[in-house]
Amino acid sequence: MLAVIAEGETYGYEILAKLEKCGFEALLEGTLYPVLTRLEKKKLVSCRKEKSPYGPMRKYYSITEEGTAALETFKENYEKITAAADMILRGKT
Repeated sequence: MLAVIAEGETYGYEILAKLEKCGFEALLEGTLYPVLTRLEKKKLVSCRKEKSPYGPMRKYYSITEEGTAALETFKENYEKITAAADMILRGKT
């Protein structure tokens, strides 16, 4: 989710749509919003509320400096884990 939010300010439904487009089809709003709340509490994203052109207030999320640092750390760890798993799966141990 941080990577999606890092692309630019966005809101919950848009995040869900982008994740679904990338193959995360099983995600539901009931899963998304608790994660966004945790990211906000950890100060990895900031949230602002604005009236939606289609009705009620909408929460818009942006990544913070702390979130950008956490995302970079995640990417580095992901690369290491992926490379190690690839070596094992291809029998190159």
